[in-house]
Amino acid sequence: MNKTAKHAAIVALTLLPLIAAGENAGENAGTVADSGNTAWMIVATVLVMMMTIPGLAFFYGGLVRQKNVLSIMMQCLVITALITVEWIVIGYSWVFGDGFMDGNAAGEFIGGFDKLFLRGVTLETLTAGGIPEILFVLFQCMFAVITPALIIGAFAERVHFPGFLLFTLAWALLVYNPVAHWVWGNGWMQRLGVIDFAGGTVVHVNAGVSALVMALLLGRRETYRDGQPVSPHNIPFVVLGTSLLWLGWFGFNAGSGLAADGLAANAFLVTHLATSVAVLTWLTLDRVVSKKPTVVGACTGAVAGLVAITPGAGSIDATGALFTGILSAAVCYLFVAILKPRFRYDDALDAFGVHGVGGFAGALAAGIFATRLVTGAGGQQGALHGDWGQLGIQLTVNIAAACFSAGMTYILFKVVDKVIGLRTTRESEATGLDISQHGEIAYGENE
Repeated sequence: MNKTAKHAAIVALTLLPLIAAGENAGENAGTVADSGNTAWMIVATVLVMMMTIPGLAFFYGGLVRQKNVLSIMMQCLVITALITVEWIVIGYSWVFGDGFMDGNAAGEFIGGFDKLFLRGVTLETLTAGGIPEILFVLFQCMFAVITPALIIGAFAERVHFPGFLLFTLAWALLVYNPVAHWVWGNGWMQRLGVIDFAGGTVVHVNAGVSALVMALLLGRRETYRDGQPVSPHNIPFVVLGTSLLWLGWFGFNAGSGLAADGLAANAFLVTHLATSVAVLTWLTLDRVVSKKPTVVGACTGAVAGLVAITPGAGSIDATGALFTGILSAAVCYLFVAILKPRFRYDDALDAFGVHGVGGFAGALAAGIFATRLVTGAGGQQGALHGDWGQLGIQLTVNIAAACFSAGMTYILFKVVDKVIGLRTTRESEATGLDISQHGEIAYGENE
């Protein structure tokens, strides 16, 4: 063997293990969790949980009267526990299972029973972005938790606690889970091509419409007076809750791409921008209409902006976010400050006026402003960029979701009210739910 041949043999023997390692790595691609994406999704999950407790608990808790603040915080706390158990036992399977997906028409409407109690979900099973499926389960659990929690803003200060528990559990099972599957679990709305990056339809339209139905069926609070809104008992709580919601929403939206990448960064940016614009728009309207910009108004505007940017956070750019912020504040202000007093329905904390209306406005904004600069080549785009069909899809899907949510909420209300009762007694409401339902007071006397 000449010198050249010997050199070639040495090089081949040296590279052979490296080549084999490369081949093995290729074979194992997709079977090892992506550490960067996994780390980000753990953080995002914590942020989304923080939106319910303590974020929503403080936001709603500050808006009610002092005698009902603990009842609101209790409802947020117990929803977190109750829906977590429901989600692990059955909810995840109904939404993301695929037992009915193989040639079965039922798969368009419900996932299946193949993942009850997380059967088949192990430390090794991965989802999109290379994150462990068990982490995806928990991330999605936080969405399932906060959605029924939003509804309590409509019936605050007048619901019997046992009835609230039964209604919430039934609503999560029979309203949230089906809609979440339709949009995110490869159901009929997703197949139709709806844009709902982080829950405009699934969370906000769904909860907001149900909130309106609950407010109408329960009737107005005994102390409700036309043209005399109930004053919040602790506005600093409202500011604290808003701030926690704003911070947590970055996990809500930026985490919904399931990866630490440019799409997450875009969702982060447009979420912050739309919210900032909505605050300034609401304050401007406050100044023009009522002559004074209010702290509660600024907080409400912030939440309206957060709600509206949610469906389009993964498809619109900064320009679209700016107009989404303006649109959301304007339409939500119209419903909260003008139409609600005119129609005299008691949506106590404006769950419908902010979440239902804001979610619908945001869904339409996504259908207008979606751009392939964000969605990528061949991705979805809105009417502003020539695809009017996308706007039609957004409208159709959200009307369908609203009708389903309203109809099911009506049925569940009637059943639960018949079985266990939902409205508190007049005496209980007058005393306050903190004492009448829980036997506690929020602020004791100084000794």
